Amino acid sequence: MKLSVVIPVFNESSTIEHLIEMVRAVEIDKQLIIVDDFSTDGTRDKLAQYAHDDRIKVLRHHKNQGKGAAVRTGITAAEGEIIIIQDADLEYDPQEYARVIEPIELNKADAVYGSRFAGGQTHRVLYFWHSAGNKFLTLLSNMMTNLNLTDMETCYKAFRRDVIQSIPIEENRFGFEPEITAKLARGGYRIYEVGISYSGRTYDEGKKITWKDGFHAICCILKYNLRH
Repeated sequence: MKLSVVIPVFNESSTIEHLIEMVRAVEIDKQLIIVDDFSTDGTRDKLAQYAHDDRIKVLRHHKNQGKGAAVRTGITAAEGEIIIIQDADLEYDPQEYARVIEPIELNKADAVYGSRFAGGQTHRVLYFWHSAGNKFLTLLSNMMTNLNLTDMETCYKAFRRDVIQSIPIEENRFGFEPEITAKLARGGYRIYEVGISYSGRTYDEGKKITWKDGFHAICCILKYNLRH
């Protein structure tokens, strides 16, 4: 089964080239879709070198819209039977794609979440409150969806293409995570979770998510689970 790797990018000039090489090195039949969300740090110039590379599709937003919007653009353009989301910041290891997508390949799952908090994989030790916030959002989401996820906010989410392309994504920023979780649960889709490693970065290293995004995630959990 062909894998489409959707990579939303905003101001990742220091990591984007390395990330692309890491994804290319994965020995899976795949399509790379990079969506530049109007970067202003030189990322767009670095992506220009791939304009004629038929292994990579580079799409550009003409104004900054947010990660959810970039993911939506990438999903629409995906051609593989399976789609996975890959951030450009090197926090997640592309060599773990096979582990994440295996339940879909075996026709056990419609969506798979790569959990940073399950399976005993290695992870960088960083912010307590960031971790606590993630776990709180996952708990609140689980209470609303009646799922038992350990990491709702993970980047590594893989989907059957026909499933994710049938679900309208409304959120433009990080609210995509609770939105899609609520819609998958409501649709009765089969969701699996597998443990992954995680090499988190600091805010000095370019981490972008803040407490404001956490507050908005709470609003999204309530919005998409209570909507009739």
